[in-house]
Amino acid sequence: MNHARISEALRALVFEPDLELHQALDQYYAPDYTHRSDGKTLDRDEFAEMVGRIRSQVAEGTVTVLDELRDGATYAERHVFHITLADGSTQHREIAIFGTFAEDGRFRHLSETGFNVAPDRTR
Repeated sequence: MNHARISEALRALVFEPDLELHQALDQYYAPDYTHRSDGKTLDRDEFAEMVGRIRSQVAEGTVTVLDELRDGATYAERHVFHITLADGSTQHREIAIFGTFAEDGRFRHLSETGFNVAPDRTR
């Protein structure tokens, strides 16, 4: 069984606007998926709404995995993303994610926390 990776899910959800949102959700997130961020838990429909809003604002971006670990149904990952929004502003954040997989290898639950980082000036 293949397990989802958050970097692949993020690329499909946020950085590939030609891919239909619900198709990407179905590929990476179980029907009973929950997402916790900043003290608030979203069900899959609420998560889809949030991603749709974000997706409509992103012009381009990258995600770089720093650490990733899977142990059975448990998942942990840390990444940095750099995005440019449609208005030309940029965001650079480091995110840590902890969660679980459903039996089919898709994400069942993810909790995330993060912070802004200074942009890499060497690019």
